[in-house]
Amino acid sequence: MASIKVDFPDDFSNRITRLGEQTDRIIEKTLEAGGGVVLGAARSNLSASIGKNLKYKNRSTGELMASLGVSPVDHDNDGNPNVRVGFNEPRRVQTAARGKRSYYVATNAMIANVLEYGRHGEKGKPFMKPAKIASRRRCEAVMKEVLEREMGAI
Repeated sequence: MASIKVDFPDDFSNRITRLGEQTDRIIEKTLEAGGGVVLGAARSNLSASIGKNLKYKNRSTGELMASLGVSPVDHDNDGNPNVRVGFNEPRRVQTAARGKRSYYVATNAMIANVLEYGRHGEKGKPFMKPAKIASRRRCEAVMKEVLEREMGAI
């Protein structure tokens, strides 16, 4: 039986080795860049939604806007890396005392949910779903750009 041996050029082989060593770092940078694009759109939409067309007096403290951010890179149950755009908890304000204990009246996620979907007598002011839809193509483009730049640097 005949056999053929093909060797990769040393430079190519070295680049593949370095790529394997830096894959996690490259994935993190790429996901963080994409998350930043979605975060920008969500911040813009949230800013435009807060305090508009209210049935009751505006009680905005700025806490919701300040808590909006991108999570660190994490892995889902299937092992796929991802980032999330959402709200940090707990709120630093809106505590009430009941007896000897103080408790949080509302969480950032609860307030964001009411803002997004509305409540009885008040229409919702969606900001997350439109941000996701509007930023999808830009997010993909930025992620491709970062990935190509990082891989080209190896």
